[in-house]
Amino acid sequence: MRAPRYKSIVDDFTARIRSGRLTPGTQLPTTRELMRKYGVALATASRVYAELGEIGLVVGETGRGTFVRDTSLPRTMGLEQRPVRSGMIDLSLNHALLPGQDELLRAGLRGLAAAGDLDALLHPAPHGGRPHERRMFARHLRNRGIRVEGEQVLIVNGAQQGLSAAIMAMFQPGDVLAIDELTYPGMKNLAQQARLDMVPVPQRPRHGGTDLDRLDALCRRRPVRGIYVMPTLHNPLGLVMPQADRLRLAGMAEKYGFILIEDGAYAFLAEPAPPPIYTLAPQRTIYVCGLSKSVASGLRLGFMAVPPQWVADVEYSIRVSTWTASSLSIALACLWIDDGTVDRLEEGKRKDARRRQNRARRALEGVDVLSHPSSYFQWLSLPPDMRIDQVAASLERQGILVATSEPFSTSMRVPHAMRIVLSGIAPDVLEDVLLKVRREILG
Repeated sequence: MRAPRYKSIVDDFTARIRSGRLTPGTQLPTTRELMRKYGVALATASRVYAELGEIGLVVGETGRGTFVRDTSLPRTMGLEQRPVRSGMIDLSLNHALLPGQDELLRAGLRGLAAAGDLDALLHPAPHGGRPHERRMFARHLRNRGIRVEGEQVLIVNGAQQGLSAAIMAMFQPGDVLAIDELTYPGMKNLAQQARLDMVPVPQRPRHGGTDLDRLDALCRRRPVRGIYVMPTLHNPLGLVMPQADRLRLAGMAEKYGFILIEDGAYAFLAEPAPPPIYTLAPQRTIYVCGLSKSVASGLRLGFMAVPPQWVADVEYSIRVSTWTASSLSIALACLWIDDGTVDRLEEGKRKDARRRQNRARRALEGVDVLSHPSSYFQWLSLPPDMRIDQVAASLERQGILVATSEPFSTSMRVPHAMRIVLSGIAPDVLEDVLLKVRREILG
């Protein structure tokens, strides 16, 4: 059987790209030019570029055209959990630890060993946590300004499970989820897996984040079921939504009846900060947070504040996922919340992040940087004549891994930018590494 015409054109481009005859960054013909060259219809020409994009060989950019992708980079551009070869400096993933945390763990485990009922830790925790543990996490939520009873708190195996449980409990395939144009990749992937209709909402970085005028217009046009937001220290932009916008967003949730999923993963770094949106719309907001960033990623614990009428539904979604937090991790976290260790670690990391931001600002002078003064990451935008895949590939050849804008983007408008994380390397070498990044961008 003869292969479809578009397949032969795809094979032709594939061979030229993989052989190096079409080098990374090469702009390909427009679809109209492709139609004329190969004598095919518009639908066929469009399908060629769509398939090349699916296999990771080209990238289309709104208003600019279609370009050959640098295939030396993985498609997830450094955000996947992959082995980092010896000597590589990883600026793509955030695993912030302070000196002495290993000794804290040693002391914490000794404390658990000396405390009463160890047998309970050998049994699985109830889905959502035991009542006294939920009360302890409710106490911790007061640090964020959220005051709820333990019955409204659910403990999960990391904030990612909390987001998953919220989606599973509150949404159906085809529901409209409003989401920032640049956002946390984990939520983007969850929404895709749940087959939600993700609608990107433009952002106004210099005004605190989500463009609420555009969101309001979207709500008037379509039945928005929910919105995912990170109002306090947005990942990847480091923004903090102003109080006026929080009030307006809470009012819109009441007006249009949508659900707010508020992600507070990095909120501990931005103190003082406006109160969470949860406090402004407590009947329409699910607040999701965790200890992976504020304590240690290996602890892998998350927690949720849920409106009373939704607790049973969210708890059920945790149960049917057959995915629950470790009894040992929960006990250790409760011990550290109770004795103030978590509070001290959060304060220590705020100070550490501020010091690293100051060093980074000096090293990256002249680069277009967006960040928060006490964030562990920065968003770097490239000059108009530069391509992010080429810059990232060049840095990787120099032994530096960065996360490009692609995994963060929910729209076709993928900016030429990168997120760099400041927590993974020793402070005394941070500036030298970032100077290499600066030279790559500014020359």
